[in-house]
Amino acid sequence: MSDEKSYTTEEIAKLLRISKLTVYDLIKKGELPAYRVGRQMRVDASDLEAYKVKAKGEYKQHPAAELPSAGAQLTATKQTGTARDIIISGQDVSLDMLASHLRKQDKDYRPLRSYVGSINSLIAMYAGEADIVSTHLFDGDTGEYNVPYVRSILSGHRYIIVNLLSRWAGFYVQAGNPKEIHAWTDLLKPGIRMVNREKGSGARTLIEEEFRLHAIKGCDVTGYECEEANHLAVAGTVARKEADVGIGIEKASRMVGVDFLPLVRERYDLVILKNEENEKLISHVLEILQSHLFQKELEAIGGYELTHTGKIMYETW
Repeated sequence: MSDEKSYTTEEIAKLLRISKLTVYDLIKKGELPAYRVGRQMRVDASDLEAYKVKAKGEYKQHPAAELPSAGAQLTATKQTGTARDIIISGQDVSLDMLASHLRKQDKDYRPLRSYVGSINSLIAMYAGEADIVSTHLFDGDTGEYNVPYVRSILSGHRYIIVNLLSRWAGFYVQAGNPKEIHAWTDLLKPGIRMVNREKGSGARTLIEEEFRLHAIKGCDVTGYECEEANHLAVAGTVARKEADVGIGIEKASRMVGVDFLPLVRERYDLVILKNEENEKLISHVLEILQSHLFQKELEAIGGYELTHTGKIMYETW
């Protein structure tokens, strides 16, 4: 058995002074060999050194006298049109479509996808590790979506919130709803098993807020500790009769064949920081969202309400 040292993605990011998302991108492209240990990705020290050697070899050396100034380097980058990596964070397929349109519209951008939940996406944006993030976070006190959370997490930043789409969120139940689940308090019935979403996701936030408003304790609900990472996995758990109820979006219910009981039409928004670097990006995103072509593609998927698509819902000044 080899005793070779290995590194986590977090350690690689610190060693190379890059973001974890960039590390994942290198792994995905095969430039940095990695393997999984449980839920954690690891990179052997020898593979890291091999990557560094290769990267150095691809860097063209110039005599010191010929090195341009920092200002000249910045100008050269703009002139050569080096593509800027744009991290689009969130899980809905509409974000993959947005990435595709953005890639076609402007070759100066290289859209990359990060499939994490709403709260973790906003935290990544605060840390400078995401450029466009999606949110569907329900605030039980105001009945409002997204704005209260964005204000709290992005405190001190300037940003714009623009609507991508709206969609129904509700209960997944087995065909015919044999356990007669219609309201949040029904999750307290004897024999009812739920399947939860992971912490930080928009669906989990909806669950926690509704539990709070209905005075439901998670410890009193069977299955509360059972978590899945996306809507399809939750619906699939109900379809396999491993749980009686889960919470998610309507589209996933049709894909796996469970009944769907709508509860709330959630607003699915995009957040982009307002700064000089993002001025053109914001313009392009608004143009894409408001375009007939993009909206027709969303309509073709089904299950989306597009009345406010491309509308600015909130922005700081």
